[in-house]
Amino acid sequence: VQLQASGGGLVQAGGSLRLSCAASGSIFGINVMGWYRQAPGKERELVARITSGGSTKYADSVKGRFTISRDNAKNTVYLQMNSLKPEDTAVYYCNMHRIGWDYWGQGTLVTVSS
Repeated sequence: VQLQASGGGLVQAGGSLRLSCAASGSIFGINVMGWYRQAPGKERELVARITSGGSTKYADSVKGRFTISRDNAKNTVYLQMNSLKPEDTAVYYCNMHRIGWDYWGQGTLVTVSS
């Protein structure tokens, strides 16, 4: 499975960005798709994830501002990020999971200026 993430960039505080991550290859059994982020000097953390059934989980810091969604027909997961804050600055990684396996995208940089 190969994951290709896109959509990062530079935005002012209060602005919005939409990240996309498309999967190719053998995607059979992928049941959870998600986004993680890693800020400089910090550990990678979960931002949001969504199951094949549509259940979602968000980090407390992004609840009400970020929305995760998936298009199963396109094997793509999205992260709509609104009301961005400087503390959201990080490299964002998409992740797809099936039993026994985790797949990671290459990371896309999101920079929020104050």
